[in-house]
Parts: sequence; structure tokens; C-alpha cells
Amino acid sequence: MVPTRSHALILIDQYLKPGSLKKHVLATEAIMRALARRLGHNEDLWGIAGLLHDLDYEETKDKPQRHGLVTENILKEKGTEESIIQAIKAHNAESLNIERKTEMDYALTCAETITGLIVATTLVYPDKKIASVKPKSIRKRMKEKAFAQGVNRDLIRLCEKIGIPLDEFIDISLRAMQGIASDLEL
Repeated sequence: MVPTRSHALILIDQYLKPGSLKKHVLATEAIMRALARRLGHNEDLWGIAGLLHDLDYEETKDKPQRHGLVTENILKEKGTEESIIQAIKAHNAESLNIERKTEMDYALTCAETITGLIVATTLVYPDKKIASVKPKSIRKRMKEKAFAQGVNRDLIRLCEKIGIPLDEFIDISLRAMQGIASDLEL
């Protein structure tokens, strides 16, 4: 079963504190929906994976080897579609010692990673508005290793594993986040 967005938001409210993490999952959802559209996949399925991917983060932030596994248990109990659970675990493949296999696995990993780079780029703009950000600024910041050091550029480049060149992926991601600017308070 694919949870409805309203059910997913209830889970988010149950498991995540208000603040930047909630904005991060909303941004990831927006990018995942845009990627699903671009690749011809189910937008709701991909969007829900994006929305729920960090459901257990508050509990597992100091235990990366558990991140995704707690969410797996929560979602299995609710009868959630296995492909959603697999993609959620795969976004933390390195810590869980598993492989990414599907387009959704790769998409979720690169989508959730680029959100940090886009937000960091937005915050160095004078007006701090995502509407002002240009794709070329994201591309420039992508090359600056000292900028947003916590953002793993190699994970962003996984977009190429799903047939989307980096420049196009940046454009898609930025537009998706600009579309929900008010939710992101950017």
C-alpha cells in the first residue's frame, strides 16, 4: 500500500520535531515528484518515499547504522509498499552495507542530498530567497568543496545512474524546491 500524503504527514508530525528536518523532507518530496514526472514513474509513490525517508532520524541521528531500519519497521507495520521501504533504506546504503538497485533508490539518495546544497546556496544570497537562486549558482557551489562541506557531491552525482545529467538534475531540483518556497520558508 502507498500511504496517502495526509497519512504520511501525520507520521511526520508524530516522529519529527518542527524545524529544518521537516522542511528537508518536504523539499525531498518535491524533488522526488519532479524526478518521477521526468522519468515516467508514479509521482505519489516517489513523493511519499521522499517525505518519509528521514522518519526515524530523530531516533537514529547518532546511530547511522540504524537509520532507515527503524522506519522500515514502522512502515512494514502499516503495510507500506516495499519499494518505498527499499528506497528509504537505500538512501543510507553506505551505513547499512546494502546496494542501491532501483531508479527510486538512486533518485532518493541524490534528491535528499542536493536539498542541503540548494538551501546553503539560497542562504548566501542577499535576499535569502530561493526564487532568486539560479541553476548556475548551484553548479558553481557544487565545485566548491569548502562550501556546504557536509553535502556529499558524489551522492548528488548519482543522478547520472538514472540517466539524468547533473546540470539537468540541478535544474529539476531547484525548480521543485522553488515551487514550495513558502513551505520551506525560503
